[in-house]
Amino acid sequence: MALDNYEPGDFYDELFEAKGKPRPEAQLLVQRLSSLSLEEIKQRQQAAQNALFSLGATFNVYSDDQGTERILPFDIIPRIVAAPEWDYLERGLKQRIEALNLFIDDVYHDQKIIQDGVIPRDIIESSKGFLKPCIGLKPPGKIWCHITGTDLVRDRDGQWYVLEDNLRCPSGVSYVLENRRVMKGTFPQVFQTLAIKPVEDYSSHLLETLLNLAPPHLDDPTVVVLTPGIYNSAYFEHSFLAQQMGVELVEGRDLVVENGYLQMRTTKGLQRVDVIYRRIDDDFIDPLVFRPDSLLGVPGIMEVYRSGRLAIANALGTGVADDKVVYTYVPKMIRYYLGEDAILQNVPTYVCWEEQQRTYVLEHLDQLVVKAANESGGYGMLMGAHSSPAEREEFAQRIVANPRGYIAQPTLCLSRVPTLLDGDFEGCHVDLRPYILYGKQIYVNPGGLTRVALRRGSLVVNSSQGGGSKDTWVVAS
Repeated sequence: MALDNYEPGDFYDELFEAKGKPRPEAQLLVQRLSSLSLEEIKQRQQAAQNALFSLGATFNVYSDDQGTERILPFDIIPRIVAAPEWDYLERGLKQRIEALNLFIDDVYHDQKIIQDGVIPRDIIESSKGFLKPCIGLKPPGKIWCHITGTDLVRDRDGQWYVLEDNLRCPSGVSYVLENRRVMKGTFPQVFQTLAIKPVEDYSSHLLETLLNLAPPHLDDPTVVVLTPGIYNSAYFEHSFLAQQMGVELVEGRDLVVENGYLQMRTTKGLQRVDVIYRRIDDDFIDPLVFRPDSLLGVPGIMEVYRSGRLAIANALGTGVADDKVVYTYVPKMIRYYLGEDAILQNVPTYVCWEEQQRTYVLEHLDQLVVKAANESGGYGMLMGAHSSPAEREEFAQRIVANPRGYIAQPTLCLSRVPTLLDGDFEGCHVDLRPYILYGKQIYVNPGGLTRVALRRGSLVVNSSQGGGSKDTWVVAS
């Protein structure tokens, strides 16, 4: 039997309560896997990976000397979340996104949260994501974060925590959709039996969210996806989502500001664009306002946006809420704006700009995970328990030189899921990135991207750092 010898270990296992005892929501899957030989499971694993290859589900790694384009590694053993637990996560995510949106709107307008002393002014104004050209912007419906990917982790005690928020250009949802398509072909009988919540309608919800941003007097608004181009790490996703929504995929060179509007060059002449789903960072979108050396954006687009003749998702300036120091204040934001306690807790976090906390961090670097406040993708990070004295000394110098630029967190015992590793099942650590859309209402796609650390014992799940992905099933117990 394929999973008979699987050891959950001293971690929270997403499929097993103990050795040989699957969780109620995972019983049918485990029974199905146990009816297959290990060799049959390996064959299905290879078939699934081949299917993703044929679909072109790739990502780019700029620093890899073995070639930039890779297939995202995929493991066919899914992560399963029971429906009642998902309901809890959904409530917590909706609460968090609502508060974050109110915060972003506030800091670019009245700044009441600063005036009331909840968040220090210096923290906001020193954030790389706080963009002065966005002060006074009025996005449609006062919605700034239309698409969010919030990273969640589960500790040894089974408690969920928010690891970080991604409100600029969160990626990965294409793998959620493609993984599900492949899994339906891998375990068709399980899908016919289990009540697994569908994820396939994400693209229609996304299009509805984008169309909701257009002025109501437009009968047929034009929506486009703006990509940096084929060399971007998430280009597959940009083209995939454009195709799924039935809208044009454009680069900055395809667009021009003409007669006060953003126009798209077509074979029939210029066509007005009303809504942009942008997949490029704020700094590159308008060389007249931000980086003058940018060749990815459109000169003058900021003026059209500010005038209300163009909608952009996500709104420019949302990166202030991605700052990992600002992240530490989200529970206070929820209390301040909503008058509620946070449903989902942050990971306990030390902010190095506070002297007492910085001293603790410097004295315990071998026990902590240190993160740069404005980096992502697993970069700018020190895994203290796996670091050398030289690496710790280097990070200590970085922290002393720029205390505002770093936070530290305890090393969490991330939950695990059985994973095919070196031809056998082993528990590998995972996180979860659900995708949240904020249109007329807040919609949370059921499941999300489970990222898995495919290096034995590793806690780093990022694809650029050797991680892979799994399908995420939300099922009734």
